[in-house]
Amino acid sequence: MPSEHQTGITAEQSSDALFITLNAKANKQQQIALALKQCPDIIVKMQNTYKEANLHAAIGIGSEYWSKISHIKPLQLTGFSQIDTQQAPDTPVDLILHIRSDRRDISHLLAQAIYQLFSHITTLEEEVACFKYLDNRDLTGFVDGTENPTGDHRVEVALVGEEDPTFSGGSYLHLQKFIHKLDSWEKLSIDKQETIFGRSKVDNIEFTSAEKSPHAHTKRTSIKNQQGESLEILRQSMPFSTLKESGLMFASYCRTPDNFNAMLKSMLIGDDEGKTDHLMKYTQAVTGQSFFVPSLNWLKQL
Repeated sequence: MPSEHQTGITAEQSSDALFITLNAKANKQQQIALALKQCPDIIVKMQNTYKEANLHAAIGIGSEYWSKISHIKPLQLTGFSQIDTQQAPDTPVDLILHIRSDRRDISHLLAQAIYQLFSHITTLEEEVACFKYLDNRDLTGFVDGTENPTGDHRVEVALVGEEDPTFSGGSYLHLQKFIHKLDSWEKLSIDKQETIFGRSKVDNIEFTSAEKSPHAHTKRTSIKNQQGESLEILRQSMPFSTLKESGLMFASYCRTPDNFNAMLKSMLIGDDEGKTDHLMKYTQAVTGQSFFVPSLNWLKQL
């Protein structure tokens, strides 16, 4: 029987999202496992109650904490990349709760219901509320997620298959919180911004390969393997903003961590000539976390 995946991995983008990270209190492994086991039923009940809300969730276990929950590990699960700890810090946490919907109140209700299971056995590390900005744009003003896979291909990209049967239907999640330097960014001309992205700002047309700077964000994140096949991830990123700071919660779901790691290396270390992603001059990652989001079947068997 195919493993049923958590719908928060592959569902189309919503207008609202919550990213909640938790750290387990000492010696609470059994209670954590029991709470995780109860989550699928809570999510399904809430989805059935508020069908119009387009409610979805994904619950993941941190790479550093996984062995406390299970003695069997996803084949490729490792900690967050250490290639550049200044620009991409490694800040491990134990659990991630990624909730999204088209209604902020329903997102809150599900978060509240699940957090009640964990509140006495974990500490809340961070809670970031995100929102759809204009026509799916980042706060830099550029459309985000243009290269995302579509249709059934989303499942092919995001979900582990028979290469790891025990964990089929699961997904490797990498999460980074980026704080944008919008004051500096907004001082740039539109032409300069477009050169940095490799795409037009207003109408979202990607530059041709000949037009594109080797430092362009779209150049540095467009990677192929030795067979000439594109390395893809499913982005479920969304912007956030307060009166003090604004940025992006970057969420990458994939059937392998290799694709995210290759993109991160291309952006920060660059190509053979050291050409890096110049967008990184205008944003700073302050967190970096690696999780595995198991199938619903796996959670129910805990």
